[in-house]
Amino acid sequence: MTSTLFQDFNLRSKEVSKYFIFLKTLEQGTTKLSMEGIDGKIKIRNIDSDLEKTLKASGFLLLYNLVESTMRNAIEAIFDELSSQGVSFDEVRPELKKVVLKNLKKCNPDKILDNITVISLDIISACFDKEDLFSGNIDGRLVKDIASQYGFSYKTNAIKTENGTDLWTIKTNRNDLAHGIKSFTEVGRDKTADELLTIKSKVIRYLRQILLNIELYLVNKEYLNYHDKV
Repeated sequence: MTSTLFQDFNLRSKEVSKYFIFLKTLEQGTTKLSMEGIDGKIKIRNIDSDLEKTLKASGFLLLYNLVESTMRNAIEAIFDELSSQGVSFDEVRPELKKVVLKNLKKCNPDKILDNITVISLDIISACFDKEDLFSGNIDGRLVKDIASQYGFSYKTNAIKTENGTDLWTIKTNRNDLAHGIKSFTEVGRDKTADELLTIKSKVIRYLRQILLNIELYLVNKEYLNYHDKV
């Protein structure tokens, strides 16, 4: 999978996986701190347990970053495809028309005038703002809603992904940390490295399958109104 849709996802997934492997070695005691004392001698110390909990909690931030960036890039890829293919507003499926109209409602009129030459073609991308897509609110339910809005499949292999149920845990912990509701030690104390690795693996498999669904959606031009599909 080397398409543009997967390039950033693969890089970020590797970064996240390396971090969780590090957490595993930390918990096993094979990773330690190496410090130089005032006498110049190197001293080896175990990682403080509270620091270990903090590092585990940080894993939820990494996972949420992966989830949100993946979905943001995926939606951007849909709009890029519509633009590159010269798809007009009249040609897209009804669900997508609603998305475009919602974007239009939030758009500054000056921005519309500056970016529109042929309204039926340019209106789709003129008011798309990838920075306005999400705000710490992505979970499995929202991914399902997004799929329904755009018309791509949200179905995945539940045995391998549990259909993204872990995204709710990731979102909740991320928001608790971001808003100061819980401390890092509170969030990190209840999860073992193995449990975190399991969550990480399921989430990566889930996101990969969602991206595959979107890739098929683009290849098969499922963004078009059913009368216009080729």
